[in-house]
Amino acid sequence: MLGAIAGDIIGSRFERNNHKSKSFELFTGDSCFTDDSVLSVALADSLLRGSSFASKLKEYFCRYPHAGYGRRFQQWAASDLESAYGSYGNGSAMRVSPVGWYFNDLSTVLREARNSAAVTHDHAEGIKGAQAVAAAIFLARIGENKADIRHYMVKQFGYCFDFTLNEIRPTYRFDVTCQGSVPQALQAFFEAHNFEDAIRGAISIGGDSDTIACITGGIAEAFYGEVPAEIAEQVWGRLDEPLTAVVREFYSALAKG
Repeated sequence: MLGAIAGDIIGSRFERNNHKSKSFELFTGDSCFTDDSVLSVALADSLLRGSSFASKLKEYFCRYPHAGYGRRFQQWAASDLESAYGSYGNGSAMRVSPVGWYFNDLSTVLREARNSAAVTHDHAEGIKGAQAVAAAIFLARIGENKADIRHYMVKQFGYCFDFTLNEIRPTYRFDVTCQGSVPQALQAFFEAHNFEDAIRGAISIGGDSDTIACITGGIAEAFYGEVPAEIAEQVWGRLDEPLTAVVREFYSALAKG
């Protein structure tokens, strides 16, 4: 989960100012958490408390109203409505990392990823994006190799990985749909040599940089086993106390099994 937050924070300054290279300073004074991190923590909090995903998403929106949410999510979160709005945006995929960590069998991960998405993103592509990311995290953390994870993504979700980051980097543009960003985030993970390289690859293609890096970072942490200490230190230093407390509690719950 910290890997997803790291990707969000590192990518935050590139969302509207894309950087088409893997060479950049990881953290600057402009690096900050956004809605990707806030809503990921909201889902973690929901799992820890046994409360509904919808209620926690709305609660965290109210607590962090200026974190950079999409317009339709803002309208939903600020209303009394409980019904979803048919979105296939990548918001369902960016926030799902806690689900991939919390449950210990794939069928439950897929079910709860669907549930976490469907409160807002009940379009088939929105659900698929969340399920794919959560499944990739689960498979990575139980020791599956990248080839097997890729095969599962193709077989289960129909995603296509007939491209490299180098090939798409010159022409890839801002795309907030699951179908237009989740495969790219996965490919950044598949091509990476380590956690940092995964984040750099995700950001280097441009587009919705914080969200793509958030998705990639969540999977990379699960695969490589941790967020490097020097990156983790920077991330902890940029989270406020309430978010930090939930993330630490979440890791403690995972450690207890």
